[in-house]
Amino acid sequence: MNAKELLELYADGNRDFTGVNLIGADLTHANLTGANFSGAFLTGANLSRAFLNGVNFTGAFLYRTDLSFAKLRTANLLQADLTKANLKGANLLKSCLVGAKLSGAIITGVNLAAANLSGVNFCGADLSGINLRNANLSGANLNWANLSGARLSGADLSGALINNIKLSGAWLNGVDLSGFNLEGCSLEEAKLSGANLSGANLTASNLAHSAMRFAILNRANLRAANLNSTQLRKAALSEANLSKADLSKADLSEADLTGANLNLANLQNADLSYTSLRGAYLWKANLDGSKLYRSNLTGASLRHADLEGADWSEAILTDATMPDGTINN
Repeated sequence: MNAKELLELYADGNRDFTGVNLIGADLTHANLTGANFSGAFLTGANLSRAFLNGVNFTGAFLYRTDLSFAKLRTANLLQADLTKANLKGANLLKSCLVGAKLSGAIITGVNLAAANLSGVNFCGADLSGINLRNANLSGANLNWANLSGARLSGADLSGALINNIKLSGAWLNGVDLSGFNLEGCSLEEAKLSGANLSGANLTASNLAHSAMRFAILNRANLRAANLNSTQLRKAALSEANLSKADLSKADLSEADLTGANLNLANLQNADLSYTSLRGAYLWKANLDGSKLYRSNLTGASLRHADLEGADWSEAILTDATMPDGTINN
C-alpha cells in the first residue's frame, strides 16, 4: 500500500490498517486520527506534523520514522519500535509508551504530560526541558538521563532507576522521592517545593539556589550537600543529617530541624528565624551572621560553634549547650 491509497481508504471511512506495509511512505501533515496501525511497518516513513491523535500503534515498526511535531495525544504506542525515530516537538499527551523501544530516538521538546511511561528505558537519554507533568514513570530506567529543566511535577517515579541523573532546574514540586538514592545528584535551581524526600540519600548533592519550601526531608541524608542560598522555609528536616553541609545564605525560617545533625555545617548568613532546632547538634557549626530570631534551641548542642555576628534576639536556649561547654538554664 502506498500513501495515496491509504489516504483514499481513510477518506472512505476505513480505520483498520493493521499490519500494513508503509515503509518509506510520505504522510506529512496527513490526518489519520483514530486509525489502527497495530503491527504496521512504517520504517523510514515521514509522518512529520501529521494528526495522529488516538492512533493505535501497538507493536508497530517505526524505526527511523519521522514523527517530528506530530499530534499523538492519547496514542497507543505499546511495544512499538521507535528506535532512532524523530519525535522532536511531538505532542504525546496522555499517550501510552509502555514497552516501547526508544534507543537513539530524538525526543527533544516532546510533550509527555500524563503519559504512561511505566518501565520505559530512558537510560542516558536527553530529556532536558521535556514536559513530563503527571506522567507515569514508575519502574522507568532513568540512569544517566539528563532531565535538566524538565517538568516533572506530579509525576510518579516509584521504583524508577535514577543513578547519576541530572535534575538541575527541573520542576519537581510535590514529587515523591522518599527513600531514593540521589547521592551526588545535580539539583541546583530545582523546584522542589512540597516534594517528599524523607529518608532520601542526598549526600554531596548540589541543591544550591533550589526552591524547597514546605519540602519533607525528615531523616534525609544531606551530608556535605550544597544548599547555598536554597529556599527551605517551613521545610521538615527533623533528624536529617546535614553535617558538613553548606547552608550559607539559606532561608530556613520556620523550618523544623528538631534533632538534626548540623555538626560542622556552614550556616553563615542563613535565616533561621522562628526555626525549631530543639535537640539539634551544631558542633563547630559556622553561624556567623546568621539570623536566629525567636528560634527554639532547647536542648541543642552548640559546642565550639561560631556565633560571631549572629542575631540571637528572643531565641529560646533552655538547656542548650553553649560554645564554651556550659549549659544554659
